[in-house]
Amino acid sequence: MKVLISVDMEGISGIVHPTEVNPDRYDYERGRALMTAEANSVIAGVLDAEPAAVVWVADAHGPFRNLLPEELDRRAHLVRGKPRPLGMLGGLDERTDAVLLVGYHARAGRGPAVLAHTMNDGILDVRVAGPSMGEIGLNAAMAGHLGVPVVMLSGDDSACVELRDLVPSAVTVEVKQALGQGATVALHPEEARERLRRAAAEAITRRAQVSPLVLAGRLEVEVDLSAPFMVDLATLVPGVSRAEGGRTVTFTAADFAEAYRLVLLLAQLATIKPG
Repeated sequence: MKVLISVDMEGISGIVHPTEVNPDRYDYERGRALMTAEANSVIAGVLDAEPAAVVWVADAHGPFRNLLPEELDRRAHLVRGKPRPLGMLGGLDERTDAVLLVGYHARAGRGPAVLAHTMNDGILDVRVAGPSMGEIGLNAAMAGHLGVPVVMLSGDDSACVELRDLVPSAVTVEVKQALGQGATVALHPEEARERLRRAAAEAITRRAQVSPLVLAGRLEVEVDLSAPFMVDLATLVPGVSRAEGGRTVTFTAADFAEAYRLVLLLAQLATIKPG
């Protein structure tokens, strides 16, 4: 079997502040070491349950160059760098049997939630066929489009609720309890890693009981952007139009894969500075 582990950073136990997740800040090296250690625990749990599994690990935070390659479990294949197909789910394909989301955070606007956002600070909200979706929902639905279930997620309590609302039978691991955007009560990193290893093994063992999240057919998508010039850029993309209110763009996607790719593009456009 093939398993993809997508690893973000804001939902790692102990991480609570932007200085720990941004490469140009003083505490980043500590943050990436914690991230790599949690990834290794999940790899170990997957292989405890399925010793012959082929494990791919997608570095899914910021520049996609955070996990320490020399410290990662040598039994895993590391997907690293950007831009790449499917972004945070780099390595996903129809042959994948299960996806595990590690170190994930809640969507923009949800709270209390540690370092909550959707893609980047330029995006305020994404709505697909009505409901708001953050990175958890978008990635779960992209995996589901290919028939692959998200069987496990780790992060703070708000992130775990976000996945359970979409995929009730998935395993979730609360490695910290959110007190706010920058405050938490966290498990000790070693305790978090032990729980992650056990949960990953459980999730792989019972993967057949988890259904993929499937959003079928044509989909109406709305994206709220944080600044008017971002809307100006977004409307240069064929099929994307400006909605009333000044901050929102809309488009119709033929399927969820198209919706996902366009949201990724809009997130990149939102990082461009004006002028």
